[in-house]
Amino acid sequence: MIQSRRLNIDNYLASLDQKYREQSNELLKLQIADYRNFVAELIDLGEIMSKRFYVVVPYAPGQDAQRGFMDRLQTLFIPATRVSLQRKKFLERRKVLMQRVDLVLSGLQGMGLNSVVLNTQNLIELYYESYNPDIAEQQKIKDVNKLDVEQVSGMI
Repeated sequence: MIQSRRLNIDNYLASLDQKYREQSNELLKLQIADYRNFVAELIDLGEIMSKRFYVVVPYAPGQDAQRGFMDRLQTLFIPATRVSLQRKKFLERRKVLMQRVDLVLSGLQGMGLNSVVLNTQNLIELYYESYNPDIAEQQKIKDVNKLDVEQVSGMI
């Protein structure tokens, strides 16, 4: 997947503004102001885009075998066993997926490309920016670790 976005250098321009205010030498102040204006104009006129490349590693586990009557009855009356079985399946499937990811990463590194595996926060940001490109520039999303789950579930 390739994602193209207009290059956002607002933070860089803000840091140049800060350096301009802190500078006591008038000649350097003038140089910083000229450089800042040049960079801002270059970005505006050039329609410079940033590109990000994502490799999606698919994984579709095979259909689970049919469970017997006793297995279904046990999970009906003892839900904790079902949760532990689901967790066990999840861990097994995650292990297989991560093996595939490691294989892809080693192939990319063999070609001299640096790559990272996206975590939950990165994936949420990627989906948010992909489906809401206009809003994403003005309104950033919160860190998933700082979300109030009770408040969010009350909104659903």
